[in-house]
Amino acid sequence: MRRERLFDIGWFMRRVNETIARMANAEENCKGRFWEGRDKSQALLDEAALLSCMAYVDLNPVRAGMEESLDTSDFTSIQQRLAEFAGKKRQLKKHPELAERTEKQVRLKADLKLDKQPEAPLMVFDGSSHTDIHVALPFTDQDYLRLVDETGRVLRADKRGGISDTIKPTIERFGIDPKNRLEHVQNFSRSYGRCAGHVVRMRAYVERYGLRAAKGVGISKAMYRAA
Repeated sequence: MRRERLFDIGWFMRRVNETIARMANAEENCKGRFWEGRDKSQALLDEAALLSCMAYVDLNPVRAGMEESLDTSDFTSIQQRLAEFAGKKRQLKKHPELAERTEKQVRLKADLKLDKQPEAPLMVFDGSSHTDIHVALPFTDQDYLRLVDETGRVLRADKRGGISDTIKPTIERFGIDPKNRLEHVQNFSRSYGRCAGHVVRMRAYVERYGLRAAKGVGISKAMYRAA
C-alpha cells in the first residue's frame, strides 16, 4: 500500500493540498474549501513548452491581481530567482523591498518550524543549446527574467502586440512564433491536455501512450513556426 502511494501523484498532491489548506484556514480563522479545483498533470515535451509553462506559473499572482510586480510576488520561484540574481550581481541592497520580503519569508518559515525541512533548489539556467534539460534550463536567467517581465506587463495592459525586442533571442531560439507567444503563455494551462509541445512530439506522445488524441494540436500548429 505504501509503495503504491509513493507512485500516486494524486495521493501526494491531496496530502500537500490538505496541509496547506488547514494552515491557510487557521491563519484566516475560517473554514471551507480553499483550493478552486484539482491538480492536473501535463507533459512538457520540449523547451518551448517548458518556457511557456514556467512563465504562466510565475505570472499567476500578477494575472490574478494579487500582486503588481514580480518582486512582490511572495513565495514564488520568480521572486526567488530575482533575489538570487540581484545577490549574484551584488545589487540586493538596491532593492530593499525585495530583500525585506525574502527575509520576512525566512522568519515565517522559522516560526512555522519549516526551516528544518529540506528544500530543493531551483534548477539553474544555462544558455547553451547543448545543455541537458535534466541538468539546467537551456536559456539564460537574463532572457527568462525579461521574458516574464515583458509578458506580465502586456497581459496586465490587456494588449496583444508590442513585444519588446529584448525577448526576441529567447523566443526565436525555441522556434516560437512571436505573434502567438502572448496568447500561448496566457492560456497555457487550459490550451493543452495531457501534454504540450511541438505537434510532432505531441503526436508521438499520443501514440506512445495509446491515447485517442491530444488536446491542443491546433494551438501547437499556430504556435510553432515549423509545425
